[in-house]
Amino acid sequence: MKHVEQKKEQAAPLVCTKEPYKEQNLPRKIQQICFGLQTPQEIVKCGTLQVYERALYKMPERIPHPNGVLDRRMGISNKNYVCETCGQRLAECAGHFGYIRLELPVFHIGYFKNTVQILQCICKSCSRVLLPEDERKMWLKRFRNPRVERVQRGAMFRKLNERCKRQKNCPHCGEYNATVKKATGALKIVHERFTKNVSLFEEYKESLADAMKYNDQIKPQLHRMADDLQPLRVRALFENIPDDDLDLLDIQGRPEDLVITHVAVPPVAIRPSVEMDGASNEDDITMKLMQIIDVNNVLRQGLEKGLPINNLMENWDFLQVQCAMLINSDLPGLPAQFQMPGRPLRGFVQRLKGKQGRFRGNLSGKRVDFSGRTVISPDPNLQIFQVCVPQHMAVVLTYPERVTRHNMDKLRQRVINGISTWPGANFVITPDGEKQFLKFGDRRKIAAELKIGYTVERHLEDGDVVLFNRQPSLHRISIMAFRAKVRTWRTLRFNECACSPFNADFDGDEMNLHLPQTEEARAEAFNLMGSVNNLATPKNGDIMIAATQDFLTCAFLITSKDRFYTRAEFCGLLATMADGLEHFDLPTPALIKPLELWTGKQLFSCLVRPAAAVRVFVNLEMAEKVYSKKGEHMCPNDGWVCFRNSELISGRLGKVVLGGSKSGLFGTLNCDYSPYAAASAMSRLAKMAARHMGNRGFSIGIDDVTPAPVLERAKADTVEKGYADCRDFIAAYKKGELQLQPGCNAEQSLEANMTGVLNNIREVAGKVCMDTLDYHNSPLIMSQCGSKGSPINIAQMVACVGQQSVGGKRCFNGFRDRTLPHYPRGDKTPAGKGFVANSFYSGLSATEFWFHTMGGREGLVDTAVKTAETGYMSRRLMKALEDLYAHYDCTVRNASGGIVQLLYGEDGMDPVAMEGKEGKPLDFARLMAKVRATTRRLPLAEGGAHEVPLPAELEELINKQLCRPELQAATATTTVPTSGNGFGVIKTTPSLNLGTPWCSDAFRKGLKDFLASQLAGFRSARKRLGLEENERSPDPSAVAEYVAGQDGLTRPQLEAFVSLCISKYATKRIDPGSTVGAVGAQSIGEPGTQMTLKTFHFAGVASMNVTLGVPRIKEIINAAKTISTPIMKVALAVDNDVKAARLVKGRLEKTTLGQVARHIKIVLRPGRAGVDPMATDSHGTGAYGGGPRLHGEAVISIRLDMTAIDALQLDIDGHTVKHSILGTPKLKLKEVHVRPVAQDKVLVYPPDSSRQGLLFCLEQLLAKLPKVIVMGIPTVERAVITKDKGDKYSLLVEGTNVQAVMGTLGVLGTHTTTNHVAEIERFMGIEAARSAIMSEIKYTMGSHGMSIDDRHIMLLADCMTYKGEVLGITRFGIAKMKDSVLHTASFEKTADHLFDAAIHGRVDDVVGVSESIIMGIPMPTGTGLFKIRHNVTGQVGKLFERPLPILAYGSSNAAADVTAASTVAPVPMAVG
Repeated sequence: MKHVEQKKEQAAPLVCTKEPYKEQNLPRKIQQICFGLQTPQEIVKCGTLQVYERALYKMPERIPHPNGVLDRRMGISNKNYVCETCGQRLAECAGHFGYIRLELPVFHIGYFKNTVQILQCICKSCSRVLLPEDERKMWLKRFRNPRVERVQRGAMFRKLNERCKRQKNCPHCGEYNATVKKATGALKIVHERFTKNVSLFEEYKESLADAMKYNDQIKPQLHRMADDLQPLRVRALFENIPDDDLDLLDIQGRPEDLVITHVAVPPVAIRPSVEMDGASNEDDITMKLMQIIDVNNVLRQGLEKGLPINNLMENWDFLQVQCAMLINSDLPGLPAQFQMPGRPLRGFVQRLKGKQGRFRGNLSGKRVDFSGRTVISPDPNLQIFQVCVPQHMAVVLTYPERVTRHNMDKLRQRVINGISTWPGANFVITPDGEKQFLKFGDRRKIAAELKIGYTVERHLEDGDVVLFNRQPSLHRISIMAFRAKVRTWRTLRFNECACSPFNADFDGDEMNLHLPQTEEARAEAFNLMGSVNNLATPKNGDIMIAATQDFLTCAFLITSKDRFYTRAEFCGLLATMADGLEHFDLPTPALIKPLELWTGKQLFSCLVRPAAAVRVFVNLEMAEKVYSKKGEHMCPNDGWVCFRNSELISGRLGKVVLGGSKSGLFGTLNCDYSPYAAASAMSRLAKMAARHMGNRGFSIGIDDVTPAPVLERAKADTVEKGYADCRDFIAAYKKGELQLQPGCNAEQSLEANMTGVLNNIREVAGKVCMDTLDYHNSPLIMSQCGSKGSPINIAQMVACVGQQSVGGKRCFNGFRDRTLPHYPRGDKTPAGKGFVANSFYSGLSATEFWFHTMGGREGLVDTAVKTAETGYMSRRLMKALEDLYAHYDCTVRNASGGIVQLLYGEDGMDPVAMEGKEGKPLDFARLMAKVRATTRRLPLAEGGAHEVPLPAELEELINKQLCRPELQAATATTTVPTSGNGFGVIKTTPSLNLGTPWCSDAFRKGLKDFLASQLAGFRSARKRLGLEENERSPDPSAVAEYVAGQDGLTRPQLEAFVSLCISKYATKRIDPGSTVGAVGAQSIGEPGTQMTLKTFHFAGVASMNVTLGVPRIKEIINAAKTISTPIMKVALAVDNDVKAARLVKGRLEKTTLGQVARHIKIVLRPGRAGVDPMATDSHGTGAYGGGPRLHGEAVISIRLDMTAIDALQLDIDGHTVKHSILGTPKLKLKEVHVRPVAQDKVLVYPPDSSRQGLLFCLEQLLAKLPKVIVMGIPTVERAVITKDKGDKYSLLVEGTNVQAVMGTLGVLGTHTTTNHVAEIERFMGIEAARSAIMSEIKYTMGSHGMSIDDRHIMLLADCMTYKGEVLGITRFGIAKMKDSVLHTASFEKTADHLFDAAIHGRVDDVVGVSESIIMGIPMPTGTGLFKIRHNVTGQVGKLFERPLPILAYGSSNAAADVTAASTVAPVPMAVG
């Protein structure tokens, strides 16, 4: 080495026999992280110095004390100093470690549990594992199997641990071993070898005999004596463990490193001291290290001087506690003497864990630059993709623009404007990295010196791409890219159409704005996150950015039948649509004389298709909210909307057409044309609506909610009739004549009946209300077009507020037997239980107002609780599913390559792009309408009658179309031999890869069925018109043929339709790299926030409630072992007879003896002198048994109620009761103690017949016997018979143990289901559990009116079941699903996972999403999924084999075949 340095000084060329290896300067990526234990040697080696000085500063100079905790050789925390090890400043020096040598070893708190486990497995004298040799070999073989996964390995070690605990004597040295456990309170481990082993105890007691003579306090403590395993001894034991036993202990590295002998002192940079006027605030860790050094120094002096042993032990314990608190300051159960006054100092574990810790607060998510936040407000004049940024923000947010010859002049002007004038610039950066701040200096000079290649940090300007986001960000469209528009004033403004994806309103919400800083980021943001490209939500493909509130009202008013506009008005409205900047073609007026008038419907047609040059042809027909259910286009309410080739022919537009439905106007434009077409139509509507509503005026006043006299009379009648019904119910209830509802008692039946009647009052009042309100009534208009409000809201304002409910029931009693002291006790009338008969217009009385606040309070509390619940649920879902993405082979895999689904969603389609209902890819009917409207048909005169082929021909054509290669099922590849040369051509269907069909079976079947239905429609049309099915009509004019042809299809139409279906289907596949997991988690988590929290729904019967809402979703995704309302739907073998149903119900329902017994009582009979002739039972049970009654008799007599048993159709008599009593384990009765004496009577004799125990024995039996189950399944609480459609009966069973229910006589086991996923997994297997998870989530979401694409739910179910067991989305389930250490650590229990990883020597291949974010490398999703191979050195490598030379095959005609073969054959061929 010196040699080389001398040569360097002479600067002579270095002569080498080999070229020295130069590292190429390439971008690097962390491939994996290995965790492990640091040995004491490594700690010393890493440390730059030994720290032993407790003082922090050297006074009076106040410089860090040498060899103290703040020594400058370990780095610096102040920018004024220089590090003494590397000589760098604060920005460059990361710091250096030091170390403290402990005088006595201590346990490591993180590995304390592992230390105890290892001690349990080894002998406490010879350190060998407590296993006989043959067992040891077997276990070693199992542990050394490389295929064993992490979770199984953990389970194996637990089994081994249990086995070693049972081994009392060591098989190697014969020493006695007992239980090892943690002593309560302190960090001590004890070995209880004297408690069980008496001989050892006595032996030890002998050795203490002398001591006991002189110290009388020893004797009472002897029974608490145990073998203390202190760290010194444990370390010695661990050092003696042979290396080949380490595999059995499942640890990597040596076990003695689990005991701390050296403490690493972290660099000063991570524990900075904050100086404040002469004093300094030290970090917690510095303080803790100082205390450790302090105790350590006391220990050292004690050992040198020889302090008394109890002082030493106390100091040692204190050192133990201090070292533990350095790592984890939350030690439960610390003795009081060790607890520090004041707040506990934060240890390393506290720095890492929790929301504010390193993992979640600084690595997974960070604060960012170039962002702003302020209040938002609406502005309908902006386009859908624009956001208006206040000028105050624009001068602070900058974008680094590179100077080119194209933008030189613009940037010069920006530089001259400076930092305070918008549009200006803040900095100029030269290519060598020098930054010039434009606040100071001569800006004109800097502008003149601007050169190509410089970078100018200019202000935000119009057209820049910004990211716009609102918290809580529940799904991916909570952050979208917009184009900025800089304006004055102080709020961020955007078009109201874009509210719903953010869930924003303008009551003071604030939103965040981020400015991407590179060209790539801008391009990606605008194309992938742009608001126009994200009109649809990934949850189910519905349109999220759509017309709202005022826009809908305006469209509804404009398109009514009675709106006519003069030329001036019409042109004025057209001009407002695009600020007069767009070209419009005026349509022909609808009325020409006496005045040219245009209708509102024509205005709307112009909005969709402004000019003839715009090739947008919208075809859709659908019913609006006001549709009267009859007459389609001729609906009296004008509720049937029909667009044909972008002309609005009929219907008033409302929320159904202009809102978020896929088949609405914007959905159609988005699917059939482009998102830009939908966005521009939306912008036109927004601008026009805002101006038109301002001019027309639309307001609401008190006269809008004043009820008409008719309504007041109708309301009074309705309420009176309802009250009368309620009085009848109460009277019947009091007399006990109330008709019971199935599965309910009298009180529940009364409540159910009353609730039904009272809810009906509001419904009826609402109906009358809607009928009597005026056509121009504002609340009515808003309710009809769907912009705000519902008939219920109007009914509450005008007619009657209705029943207030708390927790789904009528208001509960706040006083004794009554709700308020204003009512008599036991009042069950509507008014006394919270029925509000007044409307908001007439005003509520005091008691009504009180009940109304009860209902309102519940809603508020519910919302607050729900937010936290659903937030945590979303986070768990996200963590579990985040690393699932679609790959190039169509599978869905997790980050470590494990397959979760073989084909995403079973058809590989993207949920965003689905057009049909319930996640179907295409809406065939709408496509067919579009094809019919846009392909030309011949008129009648030109032979249009015979253009449509006859049904038989048409069927042939359809079959021919269905034989297209794309619509074939999967075929194996076939090789067809060609002309003579023996070479084959592989003919395949156009497919993703060999053997995969081009489209899913469901799509193929759907298309086939749809075309068959069209054919059937054509046939029935011909039949209705009296035409022969397969012959042309003889009528020369052929009018009937032409009319029938309107229902048929011409050949071009059929071809166009099938081609359109195929081409559209091809665009809807999921892209490789799509983060299907993350999107799925958001799609399930986001609707959760809109669900009500505690709702019960009655499963067919009034009193059978099923948990729904957030708690139910939580139960399903937690894979809970016990759920709150397990319910089974039981199908019956004989389902048309109520008697058969009752029999099965009796067999299932748990029936106790107390329910069917007339009495159970103690009978004491006096004895007689003679032998009783009745008691002929020779084998009696002695004095009080059933023997000769000489001494009297004490029995419990049970008399059964046979009438009730017959009525319930139960199969019970004395003998079955006897067997039930004997079968109950807690009673401990033998055959002789129970005697059935009649069909309905059983005697039970007490087993304990001593005089003392007799009475107690009888009383115990008397208490326990009524609970004996005599019939049914113990876990089934009750069964209720329900009547389904078509007079079929089935049972709803509350309870668990579906296996027993399925095996019961009379139950159809194959059709019986339960809502308990864990039971289904246990009895029916994992596939059944998967489908149960799917159907349960779907049912729960559906009952709240949420629609989620099945593919998301399927992915969640697959993720929970793909490991072969149902794993909950909890910290335990996620830890089993994911192998990555960083991922599980960033979720929950951070420290535990890290310690666990270290002791087992885990390796984290940084591949998942969380890990990549933490390590700051691109994650393998989206564009990061594929890898590009390229040669570093520059020449192009031989990446492809060249095509085969044609000469090698002789005949020239094979050339074409050969090239075909070489393109298909996957293996490159070599020519011999």
